[in-house]
Amino acid sequence: MRLRSFRADDLPKFCEIDRACFAPGISYSLEELARFTGHRFSQTWVAEEAGDIVGFVIAKREPRKVLHIVTIDVVEAWRRQGVGSVLMDAAEQWARDNGLTLVGLETAMDNLAAQRFYGARGYRKVDKVEHYYANGTAAWIMVKQLS
Repeated sequence: MRLRSFRADDLPKFCEIDRACFAPGISYSLEELARFTGHRFSQTWVAEEAGDIVGFVIAKREPRKVLHIVTIDVVEAWRRQGVGSVLMDAAEQWARDNGLTLVGLETAMDNLAAQRFYGARGYRKVDKVEHYYANGTAAWIMVKQLS
């Protein structure tokens, strides 16, 4: 597996993967993904295996030295094989390299696998937001202080 930078022609595959990873109302549209990846403060890393995208992470630099993880998506067949960790490592290292001190993200209340994954990486739940997602699902706000 290798990491590479985002290319505009990745968007249709991103959309396909995001819809497979998340329920309607949580998954993003092609237009939303285009807006996130095209934002001047965003960074996107793509995990590839044999030329196929197996995962990606979109992160956006926010004020006050914060990196916001917009989404991290891993193709189901590639989960629990370290792809998510490699993607999060890249985003967190980029944050450190750019003097950011905190990483934040949201995850659905019912996404226990994601909560365990982030918890194992040192993220902690700091707030619950009711009806966060368009489908009415609540979210946990999770953060990690970078050293």
